[in-house]
Amino acid sequence: MRVLIAGAGPAGLAAAASLQQAGIPGSEIAVLEAGPRAGGLASGFRGAETWEWAIERYYHHLFTNDTDILAFTRELDLQDMVEIHSPVTAYWHRGRPLRLDSPASLLAVPGLSLPDKVRMGMALAWLRWHPRPPWHRHDTVTAHAWLERWMGRRAYEALWRSLLEGKFGRRYRDVSLAWFAARIYKRTSRLGYFRGGFQAWTDAVRERVEQGGTEVGFNTPLTLVEPQGGTLAVRSGQRSWEGVQAVLYTGPPNLLGRIAPALPATYRARLAGEAHMGAVVLTAALDRSLLNGVYWLSIPADAGLPFLALVEHTAMIPKERYGGHHILYLGTYVEQDHPWLSLPEQEVAEALLAGLPRIHPGFDGSWVRGRWLNRTAWAQPIPVPGSGRTRLPLHTPLSGLYLATMSQVWPWDRGTNYAVRIGKQAARRILVDLRG
Repeated sequence: MRVLIAGAGPAGLAAAASLQQAGIPGSEIAVLEAGPRAGGLASGFRGAETWEWAIERYYHHLFTNDTDILAFTRELDLQDMVEIHSPVTAYWHRGRPLRLDSPASLLAVPGLSLPDKVRMGMALAWLRWHPRPPWHRHDTVTAHAWLERWMGRRAYEALWRSLLEGKFGRRYRDVSLAWFAARIYKRTSRLGYFRGGFQAWTDAVRERVEQGGTEVGFNTPLTLVEPQGGTLAVRSGQRSWEGVQAVLYTGPPNLLGRIAPALPATYRARLAGEAHMGAVVLTAALDRSLLNGVYWLSIPADAGLPFLALVEHTAMIPKERYGGHHILYLGTYVEQDHPWLSLPEQEVAEALLAGLPRIHPGFDGSWVRGRWLNRTAWAQPIPVPGSGRTRLPLHTPLSGLYLATMSQVWPWDRGTNYAVRIGKQAARRILVDLRG
C-alpha cells in the first residue's frame, strides 16, 4: 500500500480520485473512514421509508461559484446531479423576517438612517466587488474593528455584530476580516444542490474511486501512525499496514497528535491549539411550513433564541422528496465546552424547539413528525488575524504524513467546495514527494 487516506469525506475522496487520475494504481491506495458511511459532515440520512432523498445531518448547499466541487463533479461525469435554485434568504430583525439578499433590500432596513445604509452598502460593496481582494492585508485586522470603523457603529451593531457573535461566541471580536471578506466575496443568491442530496453525490464519488481499484473501508478509524525504516507503519483497530509511503489525515486536527505520537511536541501542541466552534443541529420533519417560503433565516445572537439559523430545506427542495414532510433545520454554533454537546438528546432537542413559537406563534409540538439531533465539537475553525501566515502546511514534520483540514483553507469558510480543493492540493503534494 503506497497511500492511506484517513477520512472518506469530500477531501479524502477527492484526494483518492486525484491520485488515481495521476497514475497511482487504485490498488495501492486505501481510504479508511471512522464512521459507517462516506461524506463526513456532509453525510446524510433518511428519516422515513417514504423519503426518496437523504437529508444532510448538517445543512448543506453550494454557491454557484463553488468552482472546485463543480469542476470535480464534471471530471467524474456526475454533472447531471447538480440542480440550481433561487431560494429566499432573510434576517430576523425586530421580530420579523427581513430580506437582505440584494442591494435594494439594504435600503429597507428599519431603524437606520439613509446615510447609515449608504455607508453600510459601500463597505459591503468594496468587500464584495474589489477586483483583487487584498486577503493578506485583510488578515491584519479583525472584522469587528474594520466593520465598526468603515460601516459605522449603528449599522454594525444593528446587523453584523450579533451575527459574528452568534457564530463565534465570545471569540467574535477575534475573527479576521479576511474570513468575513471571503464570505461576502463568495456568496451568491442562487444556490446549488445535488439530486438525491449530498449523500447521493458522496456515494457516487466513492463508487468512482472504488471502480478505480481503491478500497474504502468503513468503521475503520486510524489509530496509530509511526515511522518505520523510511516509510510508515499504520494501524486501524486489528488491521495494520507496513511500508506505507504516504498517509493523508483529513479529520479533526487535535486527534492527529494522539494518532502520530512521533510528531514533535511543539507541532502536537499546535494541533491541540487549533481553535474551533462546535455545532448542534436539530433536523425536524414538520407537517406544515414554518417559514412560509423563506429558505434561510439568520438569527442574531441578541434575539434571545436558542438557534443561530433556521433553514427550511423544503422551501428550496420539494417536500415530495421527503414523503411530504417539511424539513426544518434548527442550528447553532457552540463553544467546545458547551453542555449541549453532551446533554441527553431529548433535552437539547426540546430546548431548541422551545424557540419556534417566537418565530411562528401558532407552532406547537403536534407539528413535529420526526426529529434527529446531530452535534460535533469540530465544526467551524476560528480564523484569527494572521491565520493566512501561520496556517499549518499540508506536510507535517513526520516524513510521509500529510494533513488536509478545514483549518487550512484560508481565507475561505469551511465547506465541501474547499474540502475538495484541499484534498486535491494534498494529492498534488503527495505526488511531488513520491516522485522525488
